[in-house]
Amino acid sequence: MSVEHVKRDIPDATVARLPGYLRALGEFSSKDIRSVSSEELATAAGVSSAKLRKDLSHLGSYGVRGVGYDVTHLAYQISRALGLTHDWPVVIVGMGNLGRALASYGGFATKGFKVVALLDRDPRVVGGRADNLIIQPMTALEALVTPGEACIGVIATPADSAQEVADRLVDAGVSSILNFAAAHVQVPEHVLTRKVDLSTELQILAFHEQQRAGTLPDELLEGA
Repeated sequence: MSVEHVKRDIPDATVARLPGYLRALGEFSSKDIRSVSSEELATAAGVSSAKLRKDLSHLGSYGVRGVGYDVTHLAYQISRALGLTHDWPVVIVGMGNLGRALASYGGFATKGFKVVALLDRDPRVVGGRADNLIIQPMTALEALVTPGEACIGVIATPADSAQEVADRLVDAGVSSILNFAAAHVQVPEHVLTRKVDLSTELQILAFHEQQRAGTLPDELLEGA
């Protein structure tokens, strides 16, 4: 089946779970397991088997009764649905500790992403190397993005620079942005953004740890 025939009405919640299924399938494949039941895959992905089957039905994959899902074929179906059957170019802006860590992350290449450029506005950083790529100045951004071709921009700068970087990425033609900066950025409606806020995630974990330990403030316990 060609890419053009991939169903496009997949719910956002399902899309958010597909990478988890793909990761679990990769683990099964590494163990030379060729087929899995919905229960086995659901357990590995941390969801219910009913939810798994409903999610996969959006891909047209129902498995085979008594056999389960073919690991290789299902991984391909999910990869195709996620658009991972070809490499997506990625530009990382901000070569501080986080940016360098992202640049060195080996998982990009195996998951369908290729870091094509690293940028920073600090002249003391420009010209250096990170993961075998030369760090370029922000003025080089426009030349790195091919008009009409999808490119993902990653913001790994301090919060006070995030909006300026987002504006530059949008002006250069980038239509998908992953924002690691501790700040919300405003972008046009046609630009997709995802925010990764580590401090927020830690705060949520802290709340649940406090709840589990029974040390919530009295006013919250009274309303529970």
